[in-house]
Amino acid sequence: MTTAERLAQFVVERSWADLSEAARRELKIRVLDSLGCAFGALGAPPVEAVRAQVDDFGGRPLCTLIGGGASAPDRAALSNGALVRYLDFNDSYFATGETCHPSDNLAPVLAAAEYAGASGRDLLVALAVAYQVQCRLSDEAPVRAKGFDHTTQGSYAAAAGVAKVLGLDAGRTANAVAIAGTALNALRVTRTGALSNWKGLAYPFAAFGAVEAVFLAARGVTGPAEVFEGNKGFMDSIAGAFEIDWQVEDLERVRRTFLKRYNAEIHSQSALEALLELRQTHAFDPAEVTRIELETFQVAYDIIGGGEEGGKKEIGAKEEADHSLPYLLAVALLDGQVLPEQFAPARIVRPDVQALLRRVDVRPAADLTARFPAEHACRLRLHLADGTTLAAEKRDYEGFLTRPMSWERARRKFDGLVATRLAPEHADEIADAVRALDEIDTHDLTALLAGAITTTGGVR
Repeated sequence: MTTAERLAQFVVERSWADLSEAARRELKIRVLDSLGCAFGALGAPPVEAVRAQVDDFGGRPLCTLIGGGASAPDRAALSNGALVRYLDFNDSYFATGETCHPSDNLAPVLAAAEYAGASGRDLLVALAVAYQVQCRLSDEAPVRAKGFDHTTQGSYAAAAGVAKVLGLDAGRTANAVAIAGTALNALRVTRTGALSNWKGLAYPFAAFGAVEAVFLAARGVTGPAEVFEGNKGFMDSIAGAFEIDWQVEDLERVRRTFLKRYNAEIHSQSALEALLELRQTHAFDPAEVTRIELETFQVAYDIIGGGEEGGKKEIGAKEEADHSLPYLLAVALLDGQVLPEQFAPARIVRPDVQALLRRVDVRPAADLTARFPAEHACRLRLHLADGTTLAAEKRDYEGFLTRPMSWERARRKFDGLVATRLAPEHADEIADAVRALDEIDTHDLTALLAGAITTTGGVR
């Protein structure tokens, strides 16, 4: 059997019985968290552009668009995926050479589940399959150092999850994975240098393509059988040789993913918690801070601290701001929070934060790097004008593996994100449906996602 065929066999054979109670609980928390992110992103210009394109191009109204309307499954995956991803507030996973956001798979799996009339259990199992595939490929076949984006592994994951919920057999599933994996190899320039809107749209676009790949495979279209190990395949061209024994893989990797407490790139979370705790504990005027020093692990420095992926002090757009430790630390100190409001265009360019971010020094520390990814460690120092230094050290943050976010804490985050989008009783209905997702049908959930009260008070 080829690697794709073994992966397909894993997809077909896994079931609800393979999910532990803990994994079922964590999946529901991530669905709730992702939907909160989606509603919180309604009205953002890039996602509005995606929605306008979906509306203009049309598509049979088979699947719900979050906030109202319906379209074809591939377009629903694109539009809803853009909503889940835009704020950069959804979950993450750390592998030694890769970071990814497995809840990006919710949009394609949800669309396919609605199309298929699947149960909530079927939806959760398919989502768990997608999580497992993306996380394990990130573990064993990282691509960031080779110049490719994590959406590359995501193409296999999204195809696997969609094939699962559609009930494809092993042969068609292998073809779906092969088509998506061959076609959807993305460049890491998405997240280096001056960042663009594509940072938040790269995975939704991959999901759009993966859904197309699965439906083509369902109709009998074949893909390269040796997509992984073949001549000029994934291993040969990008990842190098690796081995995953899919026969023994479970569905528990979701328990190794974690949530964001702050609306910022994942590697910033412990530093932001440390700074905000210092701000709350000590009575000082942020204007008294002359310098902020942060020691962090190498990956954080490389991606958001000014290391190998570019300088982080020329900040003019949301995508640059939420991927800049200098900006994030500066705005957290000034505003006392890091939420979507901190990325409004007018906030980003204000002189106070622009001046302060230039007084933030970030550097990697070998001892903190050695503790990654098991820990999310940092050391922070605030230097005040009177000579006082305030210091804090963290090994994790609330939401990380060592301090996981509870349903109740995730619900508070959800409520905050949807407060201007949903009436309180509507928010309650969605949260209750997610919590009982294994007892209802997918249609019962998607029916609740269609209506949203916009920030102007109208219903979309």
